[in-house]
Amino acid sequence: MKLPFIDRIWRVKGSLPLETRMSPATAFDKLDPLFQTNGTSYEIAGDTLTFNKHNPAAQDKLATFTRGTLTVGEREGRSVLTYNVTSPALLACFLAPLLFLALGQVNVAIGEYEKSKAEAADKSGKDTDKSKKDEEADKEVTLHWLDVALGAPAPEKPDKKEKEKEKYKKYSPKTAYILAAIFATLYVVGRILEPWLMKSRFRRILSDMPSANDINPVERLSRE
Repeated sequence: MKLPFIDRIWRVKGSLPLETRMSPATAFDKLDPLFQTNGTSYEIAGDTLTFNKHNPAAQDKLATFTRGTLTVGEREGRSVLTYNVTSPALLACFLAPLLFLALGQVNVAIGEYEKSKAEAADKSGKDTDKSKKDEEADKEVTLHWLDVALGAPAPEKPDKKEKEKEKYKKYSPKTAYILAAIFATLYVVGRILEPWLMKSRFRRILSDMPSANDINPVERLSRE
């Protein structure tokens, strides 16, 4: 069963027309440095290169995409690189917000349950046996005569409503919602930025255009 909309979550497909005609062997030879990294294995069969990355390092320029195929063919008299790659990292960033939203709702449900249970206990009189510590906390605290003489303000009596808010604050879904928003942002940015960076990298390598970092400083000055 094919689920194209789900497949697009973590799969990136595209094509790149090359400026000059070249054979698959020549194109893959130029791209070879991208796959000479730890944890990367690949094989070439005719016009198709299939690669697989296991636990790629952060320095790996294709670390986001751990599996895929690259194909070099002809289209309208021009050489074209076609790629079909997948990214478990993008899939994880897509699923993480759903997980955190679910955890947030679970927190809300637990908080509501605890609150309703406490209200039921109040109505049934089960909470009449308050501990001595709670009773003392509810009483007004009197200052020592020395504090009164020094003009220290009397401590305020604890507000029951504030105590209730603090009691159920640990069930707040706010943290889970913040994390969900962070991962959702990471997915949107990564889904747009990473394919663009990969395509730009392919274009630069296959067009023999070195980046500014690849140019020798002396050579750069001579060009200027």
